[in-house]
Amino acid sequence: MPFSAAPAPSPSSRIIAIDGPAGAGKSTVAAHLARHFGLLNLETGAMYRALALKATERGIPLDDPAALTALTAETTIALTPGDGANRVLLDGRDVTALLRTPEITAAASRVSVHPGVRHWMVAAQRSMGQTAPTGVVMEGRDVGTVVFPDATLKLFLDASVEARGDRRFLQTGVTPAAQAEDRDSITRDIAARDERDRTREVSPLRPADDAVRIDTTAMTLDEVLDRATALVEAALQNTSNPVR
Repeated sequence: MPFSAAPAPSPSSRIIAIDGPAGAGKSTVAAHLARHFGLLNLETGAMYRALALKATERGIPLDDPAALTALTAETTIALTPGDGANRVLLDGRDVTALLRTPEITAAASRVSVHPGVRHWMVAAQRSMGQTAPTGVVMEGRDVGTVVFPDATLKLFLDASVEARGDRRFLQTGVTPAAQAEDRDSITRDIAARDERDRTREVSPLRPADDAVRIDTTAMTLDEVLDRATALVEAALQNTSNPVR
């Protein structure tokens, strides 16, 4: 089934697109920018996790594109602002706390490769972005290339796979005495996900031609946030001049 999402309209509000691989800092940067500029923070990855959760609960094979595409026809996913992060509503049920397990993260990566699923997701994400009254920060893997190619500003965050593995390892709350293979396993999982995301047939992970690339490998969090904030500030002040 070929991917044939309708052409993306020019955004009617302020849209900041943030793309990049797992562990590059997209969620942290998006949350900061949303708070700083009064924008709605939309995490597209949460939508794929929600669909993956529903598929696993239904016992639908994650490699069955027809069944997963059919599942989208009876699914509603909403992201609503919560205390510090979005709440994810799946068919009206708050599933926020269920979406960050390694199993669901891995399942979401497998679900996301199917064209029918991505077609449905892109339409839903565009609708959310266009109807947000104050504008949005939307982060994912194909926001600047597919969902909103005419976004006000596109950022592409990246870092070495080793740095991203270390960050995910620390996020788990594992003690310093944890076995080295735990860190190595997380890094291998991220590398495998990179391979799936970058080589999939539909909407592969890549920076948009006009995206501003930020390599966060050797940057502190404050340095990343300051750089992103300055870029967005400049873009919002004069959207007629692309920021590079």
